[in-house]
Amino acid sequence: MKKDSKIYIAGHRGLVGSAIVENLKSKGYTNLVYRTHQELDLTSQIEVEKFFESEKPEYVFLTAAKVGGIIANNTYRADFIYENLQIQNNIIHQSYLHGVKKLMFLGSTCIYPKNAPQPMPEDCLLTDTLEYTNEPYAIAKIAGIKMCESYNLQYGTNYISVMPTNLYGPNDNFDLEKSHVLPALIRKIHCAKLLNEGRDDEVVKDLDVKDIEEAKTYLANFGVDRSRVEIWGSGKPMREFLWSEDMADACIFLMENRNFQDTYLAKDGANTSCTPNEIKKQEIRNTHINIGTGVDISIKALAETIKDIIGFKGELYFNTDKPDGTMKKLTDVSKLHQLGWQHTVELRDGIDEMYRWYKEKSL
Repeated sequence: MKKDSKIYIAGHRGLVGSAIVENLKSKGYTNLVYRTHQELDLTSQIEVEKFFESEKPEYVFLTAAKVGGIIANNTYRADFIYENLQIQNNIIHQSYLHGVKKLMFLGSTCIYPKNAPQPMPEDCLLTDTLEYTNEPYAIAKIAGIKMCESYNLQYGTNYISVMPTNLYGPNDNFDLEKSHVLPALIRKIHCAKLLNEGRDDEVVKDLDVKDIEEAKTYLANFGVDRSRVEIWGSGKPMREFLWSEDMADACIFLMENRNFQDTYLAKDGANTSCTPNEIKKQEIRNTHINIGTGVDISIKALAETIKDIIGFKGELYFNTDKPDGTMKKLTDVSKLHQLGWQHTVELRDGIDEMYRWYKEKSL
């Protein structure tokens, strides 16, 4: 990519998209294009086609998606599969029709089977049953991977798919009904601390409600009061977390330095001197790249770390009547390391920075 190349970031207000925008700007890229949902409905084939016809981007970061936690994924199953398929189908196909030089598609490690080997290598895709609660979302993302692979193989495009582990960072979603586990824990424990210290006005402001009684009633729905924070499950599941700005850096590194061919030749023992005709005879699959740290932590240890950083003096209660989800989800990042990138922000440092960002945003 050149510094004046026209680069379209789909989903620029999201956790990863906003980090990619800031990273590109910091590296001197000057011709960035993005639209809000009000300006461009990515589920509309007609609107996306008109956008590509008028803007003609040279590079595309496809970070836009309908996302959410366990409750949202399990409740709005039809919305998650329909909207995500529509978004990615429209953008990938229009990128092909309008000659985009390179596209990056962002998926999720929920594409892997519920009982995948740990850590999860790219090659375990489609080898077993998916986790039920987010199956529609996962199937949409698998379709996106296969769409990119198929367009590359049939049309000679240069599309790269990356599968980030659980992300967190500035501009995360802190909605208690729809957010992922880490931002939800930060907000719940933060509000519990405020209640515990009698800072009722700050609780009301944080939740944007009329008074403290409404705030307490709302928080009680999520197991939060002045002395205790409820957490779903046993606390035993292990999860991996990656700082969103690290994720953005990985994406831009790959877009600047790697191509589709690198994604299937970057394996131990691979023949990197294959001719184009030899490559065509291969079964090329699982070309996506895991993006993560290769390090995980239990939900209990995560919650205790957040409690310590925030300074909450109350109790953490693990409700074992609620589901745990998959017990372990750790990415195998050996392919990513082989391609030349490793994470830099460790979890505690990232949580500390994220909490400072959240408090400043709440002021």
